[in-house]
Amino acid sequence: MSMAETLREKLTASFAPEALDIQDESARHEGHSGSRPGGETHFNVRIVSKAFDGLSRVERQRRVYATLAEE
Repeated sequence: MSMAETLREKLTASFAPEALDIQDESARHEGHSGSRPGGETHFNVRIVSKAFDGLSRVERQRRVYATLAEE
C-alpha cells in the first residue's frame, strides 16, 4: 500500500471526512531533510470533517498529527 493510501485509510477511519484531498508533494522537497529516493515523504492534506466542529485550527492539526504519528 502506498503512503498516500495509508494516510487516506487512517484519516477516513478517524474522522469520517466529508472531503479529503491528499497530494504527494515530495518532488518539491528533493534534497530537503526527510526526503528519500522514490518520494512519498511530503504530503499536503486537506480534510473537512464534522469531527473538527468547534475545534481551533491548532487542535485540528494536533488530532491529524496524532492519527498519523506512526507515519
